[in-house]
Amino acid sequence: MSLCFFDGNMTFSGIKGYFLAALAAAAYGTNPAFAVPLYEEGMNPNTVLLFRYILGLPLLAFLMGIRRIPFGIPRNVIGQTFILGILMALSSLTLFESYNYMNSGIASTLLFVYPVMVAIIMMFFFKEKNGPSLYICLLIMFIGLFLLVKPTGGITLSPFGCLLVMLSALTYALYIVFVNVSKRIKVIPTTKLLFYVLLWGSLLFIANIGLGNPITFPQYGHQWFNLLALAVIPTLLSLACTTAAIQLIGSTPTAILGSLEPVSAVLLSVFFLHQPISTVEIIGGCLIVIATLIVINDKRIDKVILSVRKMFPRHHI
Repeated sequence: MSLCFFDGNMTFSGIKGYFLAALAAAAYGTNPAFAVPLYEEGMNPNTVLLFRYILGLPLLAFLMGIRRIPFGIPRNVIGQTFILGILMALSSLTLFESYNYMNSGIASTLLFVYPVMVAIIMMFFFKEKNGPSLYICLLIMFIGLFLLVKPTGGITLSPFGCLLVMLSALTYALYIVFVNVSKRIKVIPTTKLLFYVLLWGSLLFIANIGLGNPITFPQYGHQWFNLLALAVIPTLLSLACTTAAIQLIGSTPTAILGSLEPVSAVLLSVFFLHQPISTVEIIGGCLIVIATLIVINDKRIDKVILSVRKMFPRHHI
């Protein structure tokens, strides 16, 4: 199917697929909108994520029951799902911790470098071939990062906050690579895999309680609402819509519309959380999104670059 949003041959299923992909991305971008207010009322990131994961488990179990997906997994896969759970939990924890040090919308935009990290890991460790588009996107991404961390009006981004987001992006990239290269993991239904990822990941947050991160229980109804919203909207709703969109329009268009994730996070941070953002930061964030779109659509862009090269033979340059 064409990537053009206004293709005259667009079917109803295609329109539905694009809508679901956009909804999935926007839903995932709501993370800070529900998490930051909980921080302001005394809850810490470890507690917020523990409740998010635990509340998500019965909801996933319910979905598995409706779809008649068995809960059992082979013994030789348990270790791999455990590793994935820890990677996902580390990615979630470092991202949610970064909200304490920087604008949550900017943090969500910085996180969007993870597709570039995936491409680099696949190239260096799994010998996956990459064309010139990867180097172009790396240049654009570094310019975007420079604009984001460049002081504006005497204010600069927290280096520690940036480090946390980069660790979050790296652990999520490792998670994606693991899922991509493991033949045993690929055959596990998405809902079942996420169930075990949340199950094992919650153990990390429980262990953190004993390491000096006290659990702070919700005291008010709106706090429970925010925690439940975190479990439903950026987790289950985003997952379900992403899976359905991939089935309808394919992985590449779905990934491209994933650029709405940081957009929704930034908009919610500015208008809902009233966090300031500068024009330079907006430009830097847009460049990071552009770099990611190049990676996602690299094959088409590489073809264009090669075609242009053929138009200008070396002896004419």
